[in-house]
Amino acid sequence: MAKRKLNRRQQWRIEKIQAEKRDRAQRRNAELETLVADDLGDEQTGTITAHFGQQVGVESADGESMRCHFRATLEQLVVGDRVIWQPPKSEGLGVVEAIEPRHTVLKRPDMYGNLKPVAANVEQMLVVFAPLPTPSSALLDRYLVAAELSDIPATLVLNKADLIDEELRPFIDDMKALYQRLGYPVLEVSAHDSLGLAPLQEALVGKTSVFVGQSGVGKSSLVNAVLPEADLQVGDLSASSGLGQHTTVTARLFHLPTGGELIDSPGIREFGLWHISEDELLHGYRELSDLAGHCKFRNCSHRNEPGCALIMAAESGEISEERLANFYQIADTLDEDGRERYS
Repeated sequence: MAKRKLNRRQQWRIEKIQAEKRDRAQRRNAELETLVADDLGDEQTGTITAHFGQQVGVESADGESMRCHFRATLEQLVVGDRVIWQPPKSEGLGVVEAIEPRHTVLKRPDMYGNLKPVAANVEQMLVVFAPLPTPSSALLDRYLVAAELSDIPATLVLNKADLIDEELRPFIDDMKALYQRLGYPVLEVSAHDSLGLAPLQEALVGKTSVFVGQSGVGKSSLVNAVLPEADLQVGDLSASSGLGQHTTVTARLFHLPTGGELIDSPGIREFGLWHISEDELLHGYRELSDLAGHCKFRNCSHRNEPGCALIMAAESGEISEERLANFYQIADTLDEDGRERYS
C-alpha cells in the first residue's frame, strides 16, 4: 500500500507550527529564568490534575492545588503525571521541574501520525458504549487493542441500559457475551439510575481510571453521576448524524469520595491505531496473540494459508469469527509504514 504523503503546503504548515512551538518554548524558558531560587519554595512531589496549554494544575501531597509553569525541556506533561515541583514563596505560580517515571501511559496519534500522551499512570480503562449510537464490536476492539498494548486493564461499561428494549436485548446480550468469554468484565449501568450505578462505583474504588468511548455514549453523564461536583457539560446526539457531539475540552483528574481517581479526557469518536504494525495489532487481540506462532508456516499472513492457527480456531468455534473479521478490517487500514490511512 502507498505511504501517505504530504504536499508542499502541508509540509510548510507543519514546519511553521513547529517553529512557533520552539519560539514559545524559548520565551517560556526565558520567563522562567526570571524566577530565581529565592522566589520558590522547596522541591516536593505532586500530581498533574489539569492542563491549561502553557500552564498545568498541580496537586500537592497534602491536597492543595496550584497553577504552575513547566520547563520547556520536559516531556509533554499530561494529567496523572507524578512530578517534582516548587511552589512560590508568596504570590505567583509554581514551577514543574521534573517528571517521575510513568507506570503506564495512554497515547494516541495526532493528525500527523505522531504519538501524543493523553493520560499517565492509569490503572483501568473503562470503555463506554451504549444502545445508541449503535454499538460496533470493531470500534470496541480498537479501544481494547489500545488498552492491551498500553498494559492497562480494560472494563466494558454498557451505559444507557434503560434504553434497551426487547428487540435490542438479544443483540446487546450477544455482544456482552462475546467479550465476557474473553475475560473482559462488562458492566451494565445507567447514568440516570442511582441503583444502576452500583457496579460502576464498585469498579472505580481505589484505582486511577479513565473513560474512553465513542462520543454520545454518555461518558460525561457517567462522570457527573458518580461525581456530581465535576459538573461536566453534557451534549446530545446530533440530529443529523446520530453521533455524539464532543463536550469535554480539557483533561482533568477528579478524586472520588469512595477512593480512587478519575481522569476525564477529551472525547474521541475513534481510537486511531495507525501508529502500530499488524504484528502489534495481532498482539492487541488477546485470543489471537495466544495462537500466534502455532501456524503451519512461520511467515503465515493469517489470510489464506493452509494450517493457519487463527483460521482453524475460528472455523472450529474456539475463537470468535467476528473478532477475527474485525482484526482483518483494522489490519487492512494499516500501511507498511504502520500508519492508518485516511479515506
